Amino acid sequence: MTPYQKRSCELTKRLAEDMLIRNMAQATIDAYTYHARRFADFIQKSLDDATVEDVRSFQLYLIREKKVAYSSFNQAVCGLRFLYTHTISVPWPVRMVPFGKRPKTLPTVLSHHEVDKLIQCTANLKHRTFLMTLYSGGLRFSEGANLRIADIDSDRMMIRIACGKGRKERLVPLSPRLLKELRIYWKQYRPTDLLFPGKSKQKTYADTTIQKAMKVAAIKAGIKRRVYPHVLRHSYATGLLEAGVDLLTISKLLGHASFVTTMIYLHCRREHLHSTPSPLDWLPVKQLPTYHPPQENNSNNSGEQENPSQDNPPKDNPS
Repeated sequence: MTPYQKRSCELTKRLAEDMLIRNMAQATIDAYTYHARRFADFIQKSLDDATVEDVRSFQLYLIREKKVAYSSFNQAVCGLRFLYTHTISVPWPVRMVPFGKRPKTLPTVLSHHEVDKLIQCTANLKHRTFLMTLYSGGLRFSEGANLRIADIDSDRMMIRIACGKGRKERLVPLSPRLLKELRIYWKQYRPTDLLFPGKSKQKTYADTTIQKAMKVAAIKAGIKRRVYPHVLRHSYATGLLEAGVDLLTISKLLGHASFVTTMIYLHCRREHLHSTPSPLDWLPVKQLPTYHPPQENNSNNSGEQENPSQDNPPKDNPS
């Protein structure tokens, strides 16, 4: 997404300034200004003259023609709501711009064996070390890309996450195995500030680079599901839950603002799912449609019946 500094529209610049005053994240500023510019191109008039019907038409355009996901749809709604709440005063109520109902899907989770194969099939040392860093601490991609060498505390065996979501800092344990891999990586690449720099030492790692590397590694590892960096975070949380770590600790390690967000991993825990029996197993076998009674093994195929009088001779009549 294009940074807001490269947009020439004065109104979107003012929108970005209003967000800077509130200390909002750079990615959020870029997203809101992008959707504001997109809305202006759609209505073909000044944003000052927009009406609630224009916003409604734009929402239908995003759903019917652009077929955007509801996450992107709601992001556009948030941008327009901020624009007409703080930057432009409008005669119509901003609350008339509705959000879309997001589908509630379960996260993709890889097993320990699949994560191990994915890492082993990642040939590039930098890519492999980055994936191990994401998985070992359950980091988001942006958190891993913004890690600096000073954030690795080998004395206390902790990783400082300084660029968490919502600008919240947190600490996660540093794996001894990861520390060993990081030292091997540092000896070859010699980063000076950013732990995983991009093409230049001042730029962060590009998400498209690691996504392509994960796609290639997943094919080599025989993983059929779609994998991306956030899958490692889901797998980390589910793995901790299956290991017996309590939800509150996992919520703190993941940096969730709400404890409810962490509870989604309860639906991915194998022990929780496997402990639930199926009612099919309670049915008697004879009531199943495919049940065939076992045929008796008749050793006498000639059809002759045995004479019971020969096996059981009659007793003498005591009279």
